[in-house]
Formats: sequence, structure tokens, C-alpha cells
Amino acid sequence: MPETGASPLPVTPSARSPLLRAEHFVWLTARVLEQRLFAHHFLNGSADHVESALDAYRNEDGGYGHALEPDLRGPVSQPLHAGHALRVLDAIGRCGGQRVERLCRYLTAVSTADGALPAVRPGRRGHPAAPCLPVADDPPSALLTTGPVVGLLHRNAVWHAWLFRATDFCWQAVESLDTSHPYEIQAAVAFLDCVPDRPRAETAAARLGRLVREQRLAALEPGRLDTYPVAPGYEPGERHFPHDYAKTPGSLARAWFTDAEMERSLDHLADAQQEDGGWPILPHSCAHGWSPRRAWAPGIALEARPMVTIEALRTLRAHGRSVG
Repeated sequence: MPETGASPLPVTPSARSPLLRAEHFVWLTARVLEQRLFAHHFLNGSADHVESALDAYRNEDGGYGHALEPDLRGPVSQPLHAGHALRVLDAIGRCGGQRVERLCRYLTAVSTADGALPAVRPGRRGHPAAPCLPVADDPPSALLTTGPVVGLLHRNAVWHAWLFRATDFCWQAVESLDTSHPYEIQAAVAFLDCVPDRPRAETAAARLGRLVREQRLAALEPGRLDTYPVAPGYEPGERHFPHDYAKTPGSLARAWFTDAEMERSLDHLADAQQEDGGWPILPHSCAHGWSPRRAWAPGIALEARPMVTIEALRTLRAHGRSVG
């Protein structure tokens, strides 16, 4: 056994499996929550331990704060933190019960006049946040925030009065899209993959898939990235790939891409693992609202990379790629 206070293990050689390299990276850099999540997904770790780590971010109002979503600092509950908490609970099969009931009451309290969620509530004033998250006195509803939350609640058969108007908002927002950008499409997919009306979801998804291809919102040939435009308002180099939309083979977005396009995308994702074992975060994007991968301050980059690394491993594994 190593002695207490012994020096950290050396950086894992690149010849080791992607999972072992990522494990070294996570233990070296991640917050307790992401350490517990990694252990749950890949090392048979307990879901109870993940819940305990998540509790540190929960507030008395039923929402979550304390930089659970790294782009929002400070203790104040925010809708983006709520969405992050639901993703964690869904990932460990605990998206239900009194915890989620309290969270739904929080969502009801912070919703806009049309029953949906803004990206940022005014209560954030005085706490640091990403430049793309400005505070407004009367913030508008956002599909970026509402779509994933509504989708996860439907996926877990959570029935709450808040869902009725929020679901209507998502349908209207998704079905009225004629131009869009990658993060908004991802939010739409998160909604459509889980909403109960499957025929309507399939029709809407097929239309979005045509929009993605027509507007070239997915880089289908990673070896020729210079031929794909960057979405307006996004940073140079901030492109999205088929695996960013179809995170699992069962996603409606999987039908948007050929087998060859999907394989190239997964190859690109696998090759993106860096020498330290982690995956990189994308450049900072502000113009169209929130995105879950960015680096606007050194600490945020450190907190975000383990999240992106776990997501990359889960996406590769879901599509049948061996990670070790």
C-alpha cells in the first residue's frame, strides 16, 4: 500500500486504455461529485454516494446552487443548476421521490409567464458568471434551459402540474424553429427523445434533422473541418459533430446521420482524449445563450473537463466503442 502523503502517481502512459487514462485524470482534477459519478458509471460505485455529493449543492428552496453548473458561481438557486441536478439524478436512476417533487416546486416558482424556464434568474446579481449569462429583470423563456428539464422529467415518468405548460412551450418552440444553432438543437433533441407523444416527436425530429443538414450544423467529415462553417456567434473552432446530437443509438437524432458519418464522428471523439487522460472543453460561446462547455476562467475549465470526460466515455460506450 502507498504511504500516506506519498507523491501522486505519474501521468498514465498514453498506451493505457482510455478508461484508465480518464480515471487518473478524474482522481487528479475532479470535484467530489464527478469522482463519485465516475466511480458509479465505471467502477461499480454506489448511487448513494453520488446523491450525498449532490446534496451539498441543494438549497432550502428545493433548487440547487453553489456552482453546481460551473458557469454560475455563488449560492443562489438557478434553473441551470436544477437541470444539472436532474441530469445527475437521471444518470444514477434516482430521478423521483420527494427530492424531485421539491425541485418541481422550485421550477414552478421561478418559471416565466408562459410556464417555462429562463436561463438565469435576477437573484444572481453580485456573483460571478460566464459572460454569456447576463442578468435581466424579466428574463425570457429559453428552450435551452426548459427542453432538457422537461425531457428528463418525462423520461422518468415524473408527473407534476409544472410539466403541462412547460411541455406546451417546448412543443411550440421546437416546431417553430426554422433557423437554429447547435446547442438549441441539442436541447430540442433532449426534449424530443423523452416526450410521451412519440409520433409527434418523430415528425419534429425528422424536420430538425433536415434543418441540421441544410444549415450544416454538424461537421460530417472531421478531417475537413475547414469546409464546415462555424455557427453565427460561436467561437472559431467551435463545431459540433453527429455524436453531440445522437449521444446514444436510441436517440431520434441518430437517424440524421449515416453509419459512416457516425463512425467518423465517434473516431473523432475517441481521438480527442488528451495526454493527461481528459477530454477538452469547447471554446467559449456566448451569442446564443448557455452551453455546457466553456472556459472563461481557469477554475471553470478545471471543473468542466471532468464532466466532459465522463460524458465522452459514456457516449463512446453507449455506441458500442470499447473504452477499457
